[in-house]
Amino acid sequence: MKENAEKIKLIAVVGPTASGKTAAGVYLASQLDGEVISADSMQIYKGMDIGSAKPSADEMQGIPHHLIDFLDPNEIFSVAKYVKLAHEKISDVSKRGKQPILVGGTGLYINSLVNNIIFSEVEENPVFREEMLKRAESEGSEALLAELFKIDPDTSKNLNKGDLFRIIRALEVYKQTGKTMSEYKEASLLQPSVYSLHMVGINYRSREKLYEKINRRVDIMLERGLLSEAEEVITLNKNATAVQAIGYKELAPFIHGLADYNECVENLKRETRRYAKRQLTWFRRDSRINWYYADEYESPDFLFKDIMKNLV
Repeated sequence: MKENAEKIKLIAVVGPTASGKTAAGVYLASQLDGEVISADSMQIYKGMDIGSAKPSADEMQGIPHHLIDFLDPNEIFSVAKYVKLAHEKISDVSKRGKQPILVGGTGLYINSLVNNIIFSEVEENPVFREEMLKRAESEGSEALLAELFKIDPDTSKNLNKGDLFRIIRALEVYKQTGKTMSEYKEASLLQPSVYSLHMVGINYRSREKLYEKINRRVDIMLERGLLSEAEEVITLNKNATAVQAIGYKELAPFIHGLADYNECVENLKRETRRYAKRQLTWFRRDSRINWYYADEYESPDFLFKDIMKNLV
């Protein structure tokens, strides 16, 4: 792969949940003397290990992982903050002579980072945010998303009702500047990327096989204690964005005695499959991604070696 001497070489491993991104990133890092920078909007939180599929020490295999497990669930975090931290980590890894490898499935984080999106410097408005939170509580976050659609359809179509704080931020920026997030994004795209980028996508040809992997992952999470973790997270962080993460909000009705356990588990599997579908819809818009299909290989090792072969 040809390198631009003025840019940092960045490898990005993306794809839907349960596709095997974590293992692929660790393998590439082991072969390329690299370190992993996470691009997962839930793995950033402390205490949310099982539900966010945070890699264990065994899964990391001694490879340094950055931007994992550093934030309290009650703290407000934004895409802009992620991009700033990720740029700093990638630069640090590169300066130490290591290969930075971006791994994750949060499309908004990845897209904003690799496209060098410049975010508005508009300060947070606590009064406005509190007003929006009260509206969301009484009218539902769908009402705020509908309002954002009238102002900024391009931004709203990449959000869903679970992205409450992102919705509020987009409304906040428009209220204070008269400019939409889409307008800020369009202006920043005029700036060239700071990376020499190679994007790898991992998926399955068979949607049924991917869904089987997702269902099995949920079962394993529950075996490892997801219910107890969810109960603790929900109890300690009642109003935090993190509580709305898949894996926690679906179990909340059972924890509060409002729904049957099996019903909640099936809903969790269904919502995780829907999330994977949304991830794929997002990533398929990016023509830079070189896709690999895990079910076309005899084993993950063959898949990883094929990816590696095309990187050197």
